[in-house]
Amino acid sequence: MAQANLANENREIITGNDNIVIVDVFQTIRGGRTLDVTGFAPDVINAGHVIIQETATKEYKPMPVNSDNTAYAALPGGHTYAGILIQSLLTKRPMAGILVRGTVNPAAAPYSMDTILSAVKTALPLIDFRED
Repeated sequence: MAQANLANENREIITGNDNIVIVDVFQTIRGGRTLDVTGFAPDVINAGHVIIQETATKEYKPMPVNSDNTAYAALPGGHTYAGILIQSLLTKRPMAGILVRGTVNPAAAPYSMDTILSAVKTALPLIDFRED
């Protein structure tokens, strides 16, 4: 697992869509989780990103994206959908709040959820995916 870099950096993250994509937060994974970002290319993981969990190790990870960072890739084998990232964060500091019950606006999510939304809804029945 990759280690989180706890050094302070003066890098700004644009969080303007965070409160648009995450409409209501009723329940999160208590205490949040540090994400394993090994192999995840983007520097920023935006609010609304799907979070997955490896079943064997119980490690939480951002859902992989395709090679040109424009859409979600397929769910890796041995993983399940675990929640939705609440706030945008740097991959260098992957300490994440993960929504498990609330409302998400999929139209404002960082990547189109069209190909995975049905499976995500099944895995996360307490999250209401509703476009504004």
